[in-house]
Amino acid sequence: MAAERDLMGGLAKGLRVIETFTAERPRQSISEVSAACDMDRATVRRCLLTLAHEGYADYDGKFFTLTPRVLRLGTACLATMPLPQIVQPMLDALSEAIGESSSVSILDGDEIVYVARAAQRRVMSIALMPGSRLPAFCTSMGRVLLAALPEAEVRVLLEAAPLPARTPKTLTDPGAILAELARVRAQGYAVIDEEVELGLRSLAVPLVSARGRTVAALNVGLAASRMEAGALAGHFLPALQELQARLRGLLPG
Repeated sequence: MAAERDLMGGLAKGLRVIETFTAERPRQSISEVSAACDMDRATVRRCLLTLAHEGYADYDGKFFTLTPRVLRLGTACLATMPLPQIVQPMLDALSEAIGESSSVSILDGDEIVYVARAAQRRVMSIALMPGSRLPAFCTSMGRVLLAALPEAEVRVLLEAAPLPARTPKTLTDPGAILAELARVRAQGYAVIDEEVELGLRSLAVPLVSARGRTVAALNVGLAASRMEAGALAGHFLPALQELQARLRGLLPG
C-alpha cells in the first residue's frame, strides 16, 4: 500500500464526486452531490467546477451533468479487460437463441457492474449498458456473486448501511438476504421477482474460471408479464448452464 503522503487527496475527492452520478441521479446540484458523497459543499463545488472546466461535466448554473468525455475513463478499463471480449459474441448468440436480453456483470463492492450486454428488448426503465451499475443485494447477478463470498464478508456489506427498498417486493433484511444467498449457493442460480424494479424478473448463474473461482455472473432478464417467476429456471436455466460450461475453461482467474 502507498503511504498517505504519496496520495492525491484532490483526485480521490474528484473521483468520489463522479461516482455520485448514476442512472437514477444523472443531474445534480452541488447540495445533492455533497450529501451523496458526504463532503462539504465548498470542496464539492471546486470538484464540479473543475470537471466542467475540463469537459467532464456540463453546468447550467444550478445543475451538473456528466458529459460523454467521462466514458473515456470507463472505456479504457473495459478495453483492457479480457472478459467482455470473451463473452460478448457468446452473449449475442445466447440472446438471439432465447429471444430475451442477457448480460454479464462483475462485483464491485456492494454493486454489480455490467461488462457485456445483448439486448433483445428494453426490460428496465433505465437503459442498461456496459458500465451500468445496480445494487448487488437485490439483483439476480448480484446474488450469485455475493453467494460466492464468505458469509462474514457479505454480512459486513449488508449491514454497512440500511438497504433501500426499490420496490415493495425488495428484500432488505440482512438475515433474510443471507438465507436467500444460502439457497442460491445450494441450487447454483438466483431468481429475482420484481425486487429491483416492478415488472422485471431475472435468472442468473455464476461464471466460474477453470480454477473454480466465481469471476462474473450471467443473467437473462425479461418483463414479468412474459413469464411467471417460478417458470424461469425450467425455461432458461439449461441455456445459461450450457454457456456457463463453455466459458469455464476460457475465463481468467
